[in-house]
Amino acid sequence: MAASESGASTTPLLEVRNLVRHFPIERGAVLRRVTGQVRAVDDVSFSLGRGETLGIVGESGCGKSTLARLLLRLDQPTSGKVLLEGRDVHAMRGAELTEFRRCVQMVMQDPYTSLNPRMTVGDILREPFEIHPEALPKRARADRVRELLDLVGLNPEYINRYPHQFSGGQRQRIGIARALALDPRIVVCDEPVSALDVSIQAQVINLLDKLQARLGLSYIFIAHDLSVVRHISDRVAVMYLGRIVETGSVEDIYDHPAHPYTQALLSAAPVPDPLQRDASRMIRLEGDVPSPANPPSGCRFRTRCWKAQPLCAAEEPQLLPHREDAASQLSACHFA
Repeated sequence: MAASESGASTTPLLEVRNLVRHFPIERGAVLRRVTGQVRAVDDVSFSLGRGETLGIVGESGCGKSTLARLLLRLDQPTSGKVLLEGRDVHAMRGAELTEFRRCVQMVMQDPYTSLNPRMTVGDILREPFEIHPEALPKRARADRVRELLDLVGLNPEYINRYPHQFSGGQRQRIGIARALALDPRIVVCDEPVSALDVSIQAQVINLLDKLQARLGLSYIFIAHDLSVVRHISDRVAVMYLGRIVETGSVEDIYDHPAHPYTQALLSAAPVPDPLQRDASRMIRLEGDVPSPANPPSGCRFRTRCWKAQPLCAAEEPQLLPHREDAASQLSACHFA
């Protein structure tokens, strides 16, 4: 686990307040008209401390990647705010926006498509300095590129090789080196190990841990693999259909899950020895995930929840503490 002393600061490095991103649904070949909207991210709030890792988990289509794009300002929110040290990210312009681009970087999901096959490793790692020439003088860039390769465990002599000459794990190390080139403070990792073999996943996760301890980085770690999230995260936020349904420390979420959806996710996670799995505790959800264009009334999970009552359809549950001895663990369930 990779928390630092600064992670205990009461002032968050990054704060998300009531973030919403709805995509319009249009009909008509000639006269286009909006007939609905897809609620990809719907009233999401959380914070990220200095030197902290926040894991974000959930099923495919729950809004994790859309949330990542909003955090990086690759998309504009319908409403709500993303604050970097109290400054509204989506209101930044000019030099302030340039500073934000350097401060917040991303490690992408697929190392096979995120690197330009026509560029050498040296060109790939020099590119951030061409986009941000104020970051480093030209005469120092060659040394910096070699330093970045060494930092992620690759031979600096590989500088003139092309991406196809590397394995998947090595390519992801190059992607991490590129993200670190401008000395960011926050790195958004969008499923960074899902395309890699299990043994390589462990190496990349250990590398991210070491880099965080060495450089004081803060991570937003998006994944669907619960074991990976447990290893690297300090806190976890569980998303379902565009909303966070539970958040808390790793210990609280994995040892005392409160929301039925979190309980179902954890019960479905694979275990090293199948004979040790308690079949009586397996939770099998019925039905499919509802459409984000037409979510259920009240609690969005109620159509698949074994605890659902009439109250769940009538009233939307708020993200609140459910037990006195874990005030930082919040869950959006009437019957947590």
